[in-house]
Amino acid sequence: MSTEPKPSPLTIADEARVDELLGLLRADLVAADFTVAALEALWGDDAAAALHRGERVPARRVLDARRRGHGASAGLATLAELFVLGVPVPRGELGEALVGLGVGGAVELGLVSETGEDGETGEDRGSGSEASVRARLDLRPYAFTDAHGRGEWWILSDLGELTLGHALGEHHVLGVGGASMTLSGLMLPTPARRVLDLGTGCGIQAMHASRFAERIVATDISERALEIARLNLVLNGIAGVELRLGSLFEPVAGERFDRIVSNPPFVITPRVAGVPEYDYRDGGMVGDALVEAVIRGTHDHLEPGGVAQLLGNWEYRGDGASGGASDGTSAGASDGLERVGDWAAALEHWVIEREVQHVTEYAETWIRDGGTRPGTAEFDRLYDAWLDDFAARGVEQVGFGYVLLRRTDAAASDDSTATATGAGRLARLERLHGPLGSNEAGLGAHLAECLAEHDRQAGLDDAALAATRLTTAGDVTEERHYWPGDDDPTAMLLRQGSGFGRAISLDTGLAALVGASDGELSIGAIVSALAQLLEVDEPALAAELLPAVRTLVDDGMLRFTD
Repeated sequence: MSTEPKPSPLTIADEARVDELLGLLRADLVAADFTVAALEALWGDDAAAALHRGERVPARRVLDARRRGHGASAGLATLAELFVLGVPVPRGELGEALVGLGVGGAVELGLVSETGEDGETGEDRGSGSEASVRARLDLRPYAFTDAHGRGEWWILSDLGELTLGHALGEHHVLGVGGASMTLSGLMLPTPARRVLDLGTGCGIQAMHASRFAERIVATDISERALEIARLNLVLNGIAGVELRLGSLFEPVAGERFDRIVSNPPFVITPRVAGVPEYDYRDGGMVGDALVEAVIRGTHDHLEPGGVAQLLGNWEYRGDGASGGASDGTSAGASDGLERVGDWAAALEHWVIEREVQHVTEYAETWIRDGGTRPGTAEFDRLYDAWLDDFAARGVEQVGFGYVLLRRTDAAASDDSTATATGAGRLARLERLHGPLGSNEAGLGAHLAECLAEHDRQAGLDDAALAATRLTTAGDVTEERHYWPGDDDPTAMLLRQGSGFGRAISLDTGLAALVGASDGELSIGAIVSALAQLLEVDEPALAAELLPAVRTLVDDGMLRFTD
């Protein structure tokens, strides 16, 4: 079992006092230039890279050298050492860094404590009789770019393994991790009236949603997570977010939203005694049932035309067959991606599987995530528990990916042009295991464009589509490959520079159509000219090319000109 850290004393009865203290902290952080850019400049690229790997020694050595040479901003260096590296600092130095809040205010807020309190020990830079202070919460700057531009916040969370020196506690409140950044980058940036952040954790998705939403409801099963989320919202001056305690959709029973976002606790964890269940990643259900519950429950909580976006894991259950398919899934395994499609059948859906792990890799990943190290008896014990759990259900592999759901039914809003039935219904299950395109501001804007273009083409029959004019997206290039000495290409590819970085194989007809799609001629006129050039039947060529055109429109590679 993991060692549970003693929670910092976050609760102050007077919320107005908390808000006052957070306002003072914000002013001090601004004055100290406690930003991502300043920290990177403070300790350099190599030390920053080491920190991302969980190693703080290089950064500490840089700070020590700069301190001796008086080359670092004293306030910034103190805050970096205390909150990012997790090293106790002299009380007087923290007082100089937090001039407005003061050490007393930091203690009252639950940010720090005196070293030696509650039996705490550890390295520090205090000397003689000067007292030192130790961080009780992780506090660091977080920078991002989205469709609305650049932004930067400060994020509070529980102390990580690097600072604690042992495995995380089961009630740990995670800061901004890789999954958090993935989901925030996927969010549609289009305006929304009401947004639900299901399982908000430290509040990061609600904060990102505030960039495009009028009102947000953020829920979590952890009271501590909601408490930290409130601190982050107030610290960064973000209003319009209501925090509610409860599991899954219970806190919003009977309510509907224009948008739902969720980084749910989707990690598949053995439900046996002695295996830690972390609030931030384990939903308490067997296998992938938590993801199924979120997907199935979404329908009743979306407004007509509303969209839900979430991350998830899904199991591939097989008969022990060996070998693997070309997409990385095991031969003989029941298709995990199709199971997700079944869960989402009541809604339009677009599910993108980004990777698949064998159960051994999956177990190792999440045992390490909790802070248990390989080569120990505890790691081996947990490893056995994970593999026993997977074996009991015949699970061979676990998929991970993105789920987009949309409610379009008979009560659909007037501004929704998507059809709920028939060929135009959005129902995509894709395996995109390769690298993404270049998306500095995230994938959200690309997804929004793809949905809008899909809705437009889905509302057109073939005759109407043929009458439209299309143009090739600006990030699309064509590749041709030749055998040495040959005049004709052996392979032609249409490659997308952004979005999902798709590479589409072309035949002669489709390559010519895409090449001629510059917005001047209609698709029908291009098909007619190609039929004459290639000396083929025009209706047959149209029947072959128009479905491919629809797919290229859906993928954002061809766009309507008006």
